[in-house]
Amino acid sequence: MLDEKMTIRHWYAMYTKPRSEFAAAKQLRAEGIEIYLPTATVIRQWSDRKKKLTEPVFKSYIFVHCNEKERLIAVQQKAIVKTVSFLGKPSIIPDWEIESLRKTLERTNEFDLSDKPKIGQKVKIVDGPFKGVVGTVYEDENQERYLAVTIELLRRSVVVHLPAGNVVEFVGEK
Repeated sequence: MLDEKMTIRHWYAMYTKPRSEFAAAKQLRAEGIEIYLPTATVIRQWSDRKKKLTEPVFKSYIFVHCNEKERLIAVQQKAIVKTVSFLGKPSIIPDWEIESLRKTLERTNEFDLSDKPKIGQKVKIVDGPFKGVVGTVYEDENQERYLAVTIELLRRSVVVHLPAGNVVEFVGEK
């Protein structure tokens, strides 16, 4: 019987070398490891031109969905520094956090990245362009509503404007 730890797949955050997220993705795919590298298209201005670039949403991080054996292979890749851990143990990211991040980034390219989202009620959007996304809703000083989709382990959030007509369903306290 195979050890359960070696067969069950979890999401982990891998810390990459600086500006090596795409190289890490290529190396991990070559090893047959499932990855998620959230990206966004941005326009960069130079003195002589503007250019559209695809950049990672979380600098120096890539997510892997793997078992323990694959995780050990992943950390051996040249572009990977280490697995994000807590108290020496690799930290598992809940599937719903990755799924909510995917859904949000599929629906919009207009967002802010926040290191410290405001604490608020956790909700699931049940209507509109963000239907099915789980996140935290908060208001700014102008009473504009926003949705923060957070990867708790990294303490980072993708923050998008939440249209006024969206309906939210409360899913629990933060």
